[in-house]
Amino acid sequence: MRLLDPATQPDAIEQAARRIVAGGLVALPTETVYGLGARADDADAVARIFAAKGRPSDHPLIVHVPNGAAALHFVSAFPPVAQRLCAAFWPGPLTVIVPRDPDVATAAAGGQDTIGLRCPSHPVARQLLEACANLDVLGVAAPSANRFGRISPTQAAHVVDEFQDAGEGLDEVWVLDGGPCEVGIESTIVDCSREQPVLLRPGRLTLAEIEAAAGQPVLWSSPEAPDPAAPKAPGTLASHYAPRARLRLMADTQLDAALDVLEPELLAAALREPGHPPKVAVYSRSLWARRAPSKGVVHRSMPGDAATAAHDLFADLRELDALGVELIWVETPPEDAAWDGVRDRLRRAAA
Repeated sequence: MRLLDPATQPDAIEQAARRIVAGGLVALPTETVYGLGARADDADAVARIFAAKGRPSDHPLIVHVPNGAAALHFVSAFPPVAQRLCAAFWPGPLTVIVPRDPDVATAAAGGQDTIGLRCPSHPVARQLLEACANLDVLGVAAPSANRFGRISPTQAAHVVDEFQDAGEGLDEVWVLDGGPCEVGIESTIVDCSREQPVLLRPGRLTLAEIEAAAGQPVLWSSPEAPDPAAPKAPGTLASHYAPRARLRLMADTQLDAALDVLEPELLAAALREPGHPPKVAVYSRSLWARRAPSKGVVHRSMPGDAATAAHDLFADLRELDALGVELIWVETPPEDAAWDGVRDRLRRAAA
């Protein structure tokens, strides 16, 4: 594995771009999460992404582009609603699904006749995409840089943990370090390939913000009411973003009641086996303000505002997982729109 840091290596972007052009794998930072990138127009390069992640090859990837002009290379049509959304939110944490040019990026699209496109805002990602475009590679396919179904990485160290000893040659993962990701959860995905736009995955952007930019109503294909006609899209499987520990969502009153019953037993176990990790971790916004911590339980506080909670979510879950706990109990996020993205990730992680 090779680590590239633009802050200390003047040629880091050039090395990463040439690696992409050659068909190799480069994990790149975006404002949402780190992506595992390969050139989108090369089926062999895309196959390396699927193999490294253990991801089914019919599960489409998002293609990252440096600008709207590069996006046109991949489409057979760019519907007006997609144009309005991109004008409002690109560069940024929005993916639009649009009709695909049938001669381009078939493997990256998982064989579908649509394709997901995003123009990220992270400065390192933008420099890399522009360097690739200058070498005639107009798009980089990049799902989250983790094993399929697991917690997405928001720091370069998380990618190293996932792929440290994986692959040789072009299958080896290089990591371009751009620091911690600003948003912390994956992009909002809107299907613009049909007559009615449909939100397929919530993220930083709320449904109200999307509708305001779209200039028309936007449906929501939620886990509770999925749209059976929607194209496949990343991060929309019922079970996703999961730690190794079993994750359970609970109301704060349920957390209180469960700890009342189990805390004495967990404390006794911790005293009997001081070298063993606790079995239970609790990740809560409100519980610790009124309940004293116990030695038998790992305590973590979830931030009280949605943006900070999204930023911290995956890093906190990775930290709890690394402690070796068997169960992670998480306080269910509020139902208001700002928490839609965090709530979606936690519900899928608990499935």
